[in-house]
Amino acid sequence: MDELGKAPSPDLDKLFQRLPASIVHDMMRAQGLGQGVLPPTIRPIAEGSRLAGPAFTVSGRAVKDHDAHETLLAWTAMLSRVPAGHVLVMQPNDSIVAHMGELSAEALHLRGVLGAVIDGGCRDVERINAVGLPVFCRYFTPLDVVGCWLPDRFGEAVIIGDCEIATGDVMVADTDGICVVPQAHAEQVAAAAETAMNQENLVRKAILEGIDPETAYRRHGKF
Repeated sequence: MDELGKAPSPDLDKLFQRLPASIVHDMMRAQGLGQGVLPPTIRPIAEGSRLAGPAFTVSGRAVKDHDAHETLLAWTAMLSRVPAGHVLVMQPNDSIVAHMGELSAEALHLRGVLGAVIDGGCRDVERINAVGLPVFCRYFTPLDVVGCWLPDRFGEAVIIGDCEIATGDVMVADTDGICVVPQAHAEQVAAAAETAMNQENLVRKAILEGIDPETAYRRHGKF
């Protein structure tokens, strides 16, 4: 198996793109797959951002007084490795510099990368938002990676919060937060979440029609 793992189904990707993170989490819990939720400190840089797709994982490390040219060569090589149709998921092991900026976001966006989830920082936030690449991160800072940070692993499992994320696992992110669906269970979680979303629509319709909440729950088994 290469660093991308098994290619995801396009139809499955489209289904996850319609599903809210809250319902995906509910179905993972119901199937005994654990919480599968990243720390709530990782937030979208643009309110209302949505993101769903298979992960491509990267980890890195802070360095001190590294050659600026070598740093940028490593950084741009990393950007070139992220495949189209995937979500960059980064564990930088660093809480000081920005691990995404405008030019990087532009490069990823133009290459068909779906977005980024970073347990670290961003800069050029307004310009990233103008690019239209959905990015989720922990903090903002003007500090960049030059001389300070290097990527070191690609396509290997990373840990963010309590979640281990492998390349190919499905990321589902929106304003509520970020779910990680193990690749081996993605189809069953997606199917259950689609059914639950349809049931929830029926409950919503009943509530808007003035039906008592308990009655609506008993009727549809969802709330």
